[in-house]
Amino acid sequence: DIGDIIRGKDLFLGNDKEKEKRDKLEENFKKYFQQIHEDVPRGSNWQALQARYEGDKNNNFFQLREDWWTANRDEVWKALTCDVDGTYFRATCNGEERTKGYCRCGNDQSGRDKSKAGNGDVNIVRTYFDYVPQFLR
Repeated sequence: DIGDIIRGKDLFLGNDKEKEKRDKLEENFKKYFQQIHEDVPRGSNWQALQARYEGDKNNNFFQLREDWWTANRDEVWKALTCDVDGTYFRATCNGEERTKGYCRCGNDQSGRDKSKAGNGDVNIVRTYFDYVPQFLR
C-alpha cells in the first residue's frame, strides 16, 4: 500500500532484489524528508513544529512522513485515478474500459475536481484501510 510505504510501515519485505529496491527507496525517502524537515523552522509556528519532529535519532522522520501522508493522500489518490485516465484500476466487469467514464474527477478531465454526480467530493480516498494494520487487510 502506498501510504504504508511512504509512512515507513510496509510489512512486505519481498525477495532479495525487492529488499534492495526497498532499501534504496527508503534512503530516498529519508533524503527527501530531511529536506522537508530542514524547512520546518522557517514557518510561523516553527517552535511547535520543531518540538513535534524532534527525537528521531535515525533520521527516519516517521512523524513527519505520517503528517505528510495525512496532508497529501487525497492528492496522491487524484493523481493515481484522475490524471492518468483511470489506468490504476483493472477493467470493469461490464467491458474493456477501466474507470474511464466512471471516475469521480470532473467529467474525466484532468485538473477538474468536481464529480459528475453526487456531492462532488473527490477527496474521499478509497484507501479506507490506511490506518488498519496491514496484516489485517
